[in-house]
Amino acid sequence: MSDISKPQLMHFYDEESAELAIAIVQYAMERIKMDPPPLDQPYTLSELQRIVGQTITPQGRNGLEVLREFVDELAPSCISVDHPLFLAFVPGAPTESSVLFDLVVAASNICADFWLEASGAIYAENQAMKWISDLAGMPPESGGVFVSGGTAGNLSALVAARSRWRLRANGALNSTRPLIIASGGSHSSIQQSAIVMDADIIKVPADHRGRTDGVALGRFLGILSESELSRVCAIVATAGTTNVGVVDDLAGIAKHARDLNTWFHVDGAYGAAALCAPSVRHLFNGIEHADSMIVDPHKWLYGPYDSCALIYRDPKMARLAHTQHAEYLDISQQDDDSLTDQSLNPSDLAHHLSRRARGLPFWFSLAMHGTDAYSEAVEATLAVTQLGAQLIRDSKHLDLVLEPELSVLVFRRIGWSPAQYQMWSDRVLGEGLAFIVPTTWDGETVLRMCIINPRTTVAGLAQIIASLL
Repeated sequence: MSDISKPQLMHFYDEESAELAIAIVQYAMERIKMDPPPLDQPYTLSELQRIVGQTITPQGRNGLEVLREFVDELAPSCISVDHPLFLAFVPGAPTESSVLFDLVVAASNICADFWLEASGAIYAENQAMKWISDLAGMPPESGGVFVSGGTAGNLSALVAARSRWRLRANGALNSTRPLIIASGGSHSSIQQSAIVMDADIIKVPADHRGRTDGVALGRFLGILSESELSRVCAIVATAGTTNVGVVDDLAGIAKHARDLNTWFHVDGAYGAAALCAPSVRHLFNGIEHADSMIVDPHKWLYGPYDSCALIYRDPKMARLAHTQHAEYLDISQQDDDSLTDQSLNPSDLAHHLSRRARGLPFWFSLAMHGTDAYSEAVEATLAVTQLGAQLIRDSKHLDLVLEPELSVLVFRRIGWSPAQYQMWSDRVLGEGLAFIVPTTWDGETVLRMCIINPRTTVAGLAQIIASLL
């Protein structure tokens, strides 16, 4: 290959590529075998500059050396989200099979925009999505697309809602500013979506547990004027609030959406994974009436980052809102008469165009392990949550702030100030014990643990409680 220029060599499989492939697969195997993986902790910019320095040079470097740099110097500055005592935010706990198959997805380099280019990948993704939509009781013709996360899913759903609202008005509302009504515990991405869409948003008051019900929504709608009601393009409910893990009164909220003849969206990015858990399935009654819903497999459905299942009751309404038109794309656009809900182009169902087949790792894990295993895993985390709540009740130095509904524990350390909470959080992270950060509830600084990892044990929670003495 002496006559091949250096830029061209980047795209040839050579001896260096072979060595690198073996090393990368070996790293992946070693990483997924770690039980637990090291928790690690973030480095400051100055620390990274000192430890790592400049990584990119005009001449390039040996791939094995760059890999070593990542493994030894960069990776330890990233907190392991799959550590069993990573309990901040909403953790991730991908199955080993989903992580390995993510390597296959990357190696396959599938452009999963259109059925024309990626029918096999989209077919598999759609089967995984149908399992979720069937759990929710959505109609057979429902469908959707895997997007990057809950924020992208919520935005795309609300854009579709706005489109239908304007289409129904036959142009009369094209210059009217839309109004989104959201539950009191709705995620920050709903507010952000309203900003992006140049829409107004109003939150309905929640009860003492952070739950919004149909009665409160009805009272709220009753004080709106006819002009304001005509501007409502969507009502948003939350199926598992991120902060405290409660599920809104989906059935009651759905009824008001139907009465108002407006779009009903359910944000279940975290909580809707528990649809597969028989013990709490009743909490989600009413989700079957949603015009759109989301759930993130990279959270409680054990897929790797990043993946959000965005599901529409009528995918063709989403297509009207999101299809991009350009001369070079004409070949990918199917004739309306040939469309089926299972072969719609994923690029037509959200605000994106280019996309990787990010639903495939979840599909592979689901196909390999079976849906029963998923139900059992989610039930196991719910059981650990309840046992953890009992540990808190039995601890003289802690108070359980809210009884857990899903898998979030909110509690206070009696007598502590906000600064003491932060000092403790920093200390246990530095010791490699756990990653838990303070939150606020009803104006008070408290602690919050989100349990979605089947490797999280009651013994591990007991260690955390003991560290709070």
